[in-house]
Amino acid sequence: MLRITLQDGSHPSIRLEGKLSGPWVGELERTWNRFTANGASGTITLDLSEVTFVDSAGKKLLSALVERGAELRAAHLMTKYIVGQIVEGRRGSAKVGG
Repeated sequence: MLRITLQDGSHPSIRLEGKLSGPWVGELERTWNRFTANGASGTITLDLSEVTFVDSAGKKLLSALVERGAELRAAHLMTKYIVGQIVEGRRGSAKVGG
């Protein structure tokens, strides 16, 4: 299960609580698309502080959302590790393409 909480305003964010896996990956993507279509602009923070598990599809989506301007925030070792992998992957892609 995944709880998704939106916060609009000067610092828009999406807070996730639970497991980012299975059908919840698609739900996060739909939520992101609605949130950005409804006027959320600038950098949107994805707060992963209360995420307990991320499957490979979830990691792929997080990486895609970073490409679309998301900023990932993590508090626990697991989520910090996942964020680190995504950031390193982007750096590696930039080196290959550049």
